[in-house]
Amino acid sequence: MTKHVDAVSELAENVATPFERAQAMPVSAYTSEDFLALEQSEIFSRSWLCAGRADSLKKPGDYMTIEIAGEPIIVLRDREGELRALSNVCRHRMSVLLEGRGNVRAITCPYHAWTYSLDGSLRGAPAMEKNDSFCKKDVSLPSIRCEEWLGWIMVTLDPDLPSVAESLSDLDTLVGYLNMGDYVQTFSEEHRWNTNWKILAENFMESYHLPMCHAGTIGGASKLQDMVCPEGFPGFNYHHILKDDSVPLALAHPSNTVLQGDQRRRTWLLAIYPSLMITLTPGYFWYLSLLPDGPGGVKIMYGGGLSPDYMNDPNAEEYFAALKGLLDHVNEEDRGCTERVWKGLQSKFAKPGALSHLERPNYEFATWISNKVSGT
Repeated sequence: MTKHVDAVSELAENVATPFERAQAMPVSAYTSEDFLALEQSEIFSRSWLCAGRADSLKKPGDYMTIEIAGEPIIVLRDREGELRALSNVCRHRMSVLLEGRGNVRAITCPYHAWTYSLDGSLRGAPAMEKNDSFCKKDVSLPSIRCEEWLGWIMVTLDPDLPSVAESLSDLDTLVGYLNMGDYVQTFSEEHRWNTNWKILAENFMESYHLPMCHAGTIGGASKLQDMVCPEGFPGFNYHHILKDDSVPLALAHPSNTVLQGDQRRRTWLLAIYPSLMITLTPGYFWYLSLLPDGPGGVKIMYGGGLSPDYMNDPNAEEYFAALKGLLDHVNEEDRGCTERVWKGLQSKFAKPGALSHLERPNYEFATWISNKVSGT
């Protein structure tokens, strides 16, 4: 029996236990190279993944690059102002075309200068006139499915997947009153941590760790007895917290007359499968979008911004600078905690323990992963 079958079977057995007696995911689900290969083919190649906020690509020619399950992709704003995703591989000798982020009038291959328009069509190819088989109009960069959803750029390699709006209609029922699509991004960064992508995703999904892991920042205000983790939905799980005025930006702006009662102070923590984690408040949002980089590495797109009410507040920049400092500190605490878990998983004594009732989202996440990799 191969290693990946062992890991798939171990996880399936793990999630077959009712939640009231549930254990953490088996070690092999995090450490197995073969299991990660299955995640890439059965999850990341077949899911909607987040490439950040649409307002990060404002002008025609603005682009960013990502890699999904080993597939290099360009996401850009075309000349008509539409978001578009294209293969980032030249149709000549298969060089990667663009790297990082930037703005281009056209996509030019750094190897032989084949040049593509922003819609992916081939615009120019030097010294090809003597090859009778070559026809410029027959060459273009393959398109990748790309949708804008509530201000997010969502990309998938799966041509048959239902739209994001259809897949996540339940989420709009929960948080639609906040009009997340109108929030404005004010920062975006990219990081890499030495931990498995699922460890970081699970860390976001539960607040059980807050009092200890975040003792230096937000832990003191976190009371385990007040935490509630409702059952999630097929495409995501969530929990929520009612905030006091210690972080003013977490509350509705004083000028807002639409939000009422607890709506004015509820913070939502949304874990959209497989790897988009959003904290959404009436005043601000921040997010992590995750891609695996080997079993022991995770690439992180980390960003955030403000609701329209606060974007129009003359003091918002000052408020958000203070908040960003707090978020960065919280992230560093999470990095320490999640990297220690990865290190602990290498031990011969590593064995999953019982889950708390506050870790229901982790159990649901493990069940979702098991169903995907086993094809059920």
